[in-house]
Amino acid sequence: MIVVTGATGAIGRVLIDRLRAAGTAVVAVVRRPEQGESLGCDYVVGDFDRPETIGAALSPGDRLFLNSSLWPGFVPRYREVIDLARSAGVAQVVKVSVRGAEPGALLGGGMHGQVEAHLKASGLAWSILQPVGFMQNLPAEVSFQDGEGRFYGSYGPGRVGYIDARDIADVAATLLTRPVGADETYVLTGPEAPTHDEIAAAVSGALGRTVRYVDLPVEELTGHLERRGFPGSAARDLAELMAQIGDGRWSTTTGTVEALTGRPPRSLARFLTDHAATFRL
Repeated sequence: MIVVTGATGAIGRVLIDRLRAAGTAVVAVVRRPEQGESLGCDYVVGDFDRPETIGAALSPGDRLFLNSSLWPGFVPRYREVIDLARSAGVAQVVKVSVRGAEPGALLGGGMHGQVEAHLKASGLAWSILQPVGFMQNLPAEVSFQDGEGRFYGSYGPGRVGYIDARDIADVAATLLTRPVGADETYVLTGPEAPTHDEIAAAVSGALGRTVRYVDLPVEELTGHLERRGFPGSAARDLAELMAQIGDGRWSTTTGTVEALTGRPPRSLARFLTDHAATFRL
């Protein structure tokens, strides 16, 4: 049995569809019954704030997919779920992380890094997926005013190999359905690494409307994010993280998606064709 957390997210929904299409037994962990019903698969009601509800779904030989958004209890709750998975005799854990995760890194990178260290020390078989930014986040970044779209960052000319979340799901499906292999961290990217000005041009072409990337110094972007509702410390850390990424550390692409799935990752152009309607015009 494959147990999927984060089942209603951009990765989880596609993963469940892939597993169901392959005839693989899957159980989704959802917060509410209606979410499970919408997925069309077996489900249990539970969440990371109650680790025991996830642990109760696990049996010897199961394989566990770990994914969720970040929140203040992320690190201790994930550690508890990993410990419960070990006690249950889970055969493999596949966890979604972020590229460059390590303890002490900014925001999610540091939190994921702490959880990864615990998973690696647990004795469980593990696979860690380290994607870069999701293409699926782009529509929410772009806002339109006076006919022109804008999105903001502190990346400068730095390139980022954004990945389609559907490709992350495809990689996870491969790892969860093939024989358990060696423990490994997989860095996942799209096929190219555009600048944010190039992303703006691609979005403009797909939507038929002007979209512009506005690059701001860290201090100015911090203020912009605070006005959007980010707490001060989180706004500052996010702005600094963007500036760090702008140094080129996320500019290289990998062949991991194709090596594992047998096909190249989806391009930005393909994503925009499939998701143009999700931009709030």
